Formats: sequence, C-alpha cells, structure tokens
Amino acid sequence: MALPRVAAFTDTYLPTVNGVTYTVKTWREQWTRRDSEMDVIYPRSEHQATAGEHPVSSLPFPFYEGFRVAAPQIPTAVEAADVVHAHTPFSLGLAAKRFARSNDAPLVASYHTPTGEYAEYVSLNGTIERLIRNCATRYERWFLNGADVVITPSERTARHLRETVGVSTPVKVLANGVDTDFFAPMETAAFRERHGLPDGPLVGYTGRHGYEKCLDDIVAAAEGLDVTLVFGGDGPAREDLEATAEAADVDAHFLGFLDRAELPELYAALDVFAFPSPVETQGLVALEANACGTPVVGVDSGALSGTIDDGVTGYKYPEGDTNAFGDAIERALDESERLRERCLDRRGETSVEHSVERLADIYEQVI
Repeated sequence: MALPRVAAFTDTYLPTVNGVTYTVKTWREQWTRRDSEMDVIYPRSEHQATAGEHPVSSLPFPFYEGFRVAAPQIPTAVEAADVVHAHTPFSLGLAAKRFARSNDAPLVASYHTPTGEYAEYVSLNGTIERLIRNCATRYERWFLNGADVVITPSERTARHLRETVGVSTPVKVLANGVDTDFFAPMETAAFRERHGLPDGPLVGYTGRHGYEKCLDDIVAAAEGLDVTLVFGGDGPAREDLEATAEAADVDAHFLGFLDRAELPELYAALDVFAFPSPVETQGLVALEANACGTPVVGVDSGALSGTIDDGVTGYKYPEGDTNAFGDAIERALDESERLRERCLDRRGETSVEHSVERLADIYEQVI
C-alpha cells in the first residue's frame, strides 16, 4: 500500500540542531526510503535546501539565538499533500492549520517542547514570566485541539496534555526513535585526542545550552568527583555556564557545536551522560547515549522519569538535589560495565524504523 504524501511544517530546522530538527530530518529520511514524499516547510536560513525542502521568508528572533520567525507561507509545491503535520505551534504551525482546513486534509500535531518553557527568554520579571506561561498553556490548548490527532513522545507528556493543558483531541504516544545504525558503540581514542580530552572518566552533555536545561547542576554535581566534564553544543546559556565552570573546582571542556558525524564518538567516549533538564518531552539525546552504550544520570522529572530505566539504563535523582545528582553519577561510574550491557540490550526497542512504522499507521488512521 502506497504511503501518503506528507507536508511537514516546522518553525525550527537545519542548521539549528535540536530534538525537533533531528526528528523531522530522520523521519523524512525514513519516509523517502519507503518511496514516498514528506515535504518540509521551514524558515529560510543558511541551510541549503534539497529536493522536498521548502524554505519560506524569515527573520531572526531577537530573544532566542538560532531561532527564526517565519512568514506563515504555504509553498504551492505541497498543495497535493494527503496529510499535514505541524511539528511546532508558532507561525508555520498556524500556516499548517490554515492549509489543512483549506484543503480538507487531516492535521497531525507533534508536541515536542512545552511552549511556556520559552517564557524566560522574553520576560523581564517573574510576574511577566508567569503571565506568559499561563497564556502559553491556553494557546497550546487552542492549537492542539484544532488537530485531528496529537503525537507526543512519552506517556508522561501525554498525561500532561490531557490533565494539565486540557487537550481533548486524541493524544497518541510515539517515541521519536533513534538511528541505531548511526548511534552505536565505537572506538573513541581519536575523538579524545582531537578534542584534547584527558584520560580518566568523562561525564558530559550535548545539546542545546538553554537556561531551562539546568546545566549548571552538572557543574555543581561534579565538584568533588574525580571526573572531567565535557559539554557539546551551544545556546544562549553557554557563556554563563562557562563562567560557572571556571569559578568551580572542576575540569570542564566546552567543545561547541559538533558535526553530527562526531556525536556517536562523543556519546561512546563518555562514561556517564548527565541530563538535569526537567522540561524534556522525551529526552532523545538520552536514548542516543544509551544506543552507544553510555548510561544516563538524569533528573526524575518530566519525560526523563520514563526515559531512564533506573538501575538498567542509568539512574535518576530528585530535581534540584545536586548532592544526589553527584551520588548517582558516582554510582553509575562504579557500575559502568553492567549498565553498558543493559543499554546495548535495549537498542532494538528505540529504533527510528520502528517509530516511522507506527507513524505511518497514525497517518492512515486520520486519513
């Protein structure tokens, strides 16, 4: 049976690297391998579009580095789409909603990131931030209830949408999936040498450096541990994070933005992947680290409560307790070989191929 043609709208895309862009990119790659089309509509940037990628006019967003505000345009090349998929709720999400209505096509909406988590970037004080968060929740409810189905990567996030946000549209849980052919165990000596990383245990993180990720907690947890910290990625919180690490009694290396080809080497080089972010809807980088054989120590909050299998793929700790965070890191280092084997045993359950097969079923249901 032929797969439907999909028009995927996203307000964040390459060259920005985050969970949304990675998911859109890998799902599209898997979809085209199945001899079907998944067009991507995204804000025009430095990324050079290939066939099936349609940039629209955009401007830099002044409050959030790397994010662009797109004009809510609909390229004529996607008008034959059978399904419209909105990956974000902003200007291109609104364009997706309008396009689906005008073409009598089903609208699928993915819930990747809580909109309210961006409040601190545009607010001047706590009162304004709370107001923006409340408005964001109401906006999410309106936007998601206009879809035919909402996809979210974890059951915990699905409950949040139903019980807290008040989404009445059917919500289906679909993990974003990991490319387990790409993210796999490998030799790391060359990576260590290339980036000047010393011998001994490495504890690190890669991804967007946002304030809501609480990356300062990694520095606090590592004080007193005989480890080297490694941070890959970039973002608005990086400068402050570097200052925090410099003032603390830790050995920290900031590698900046890494080419995607280096990510499996980074994950495999780490003895523990540290993940203090309480705002994740899945925590895809945790699953990527596990696929490379690296256990994750993360906060027992948000989707990470379900993503991390305590004592199997890593350990969890109570939110805000950096002492417990450090203890969990130390325990994971002591049990690294056992945890590594358990992580590798779980690789098949998290593959992107499995996720895209389920995505095809969801599309067929809404059609």
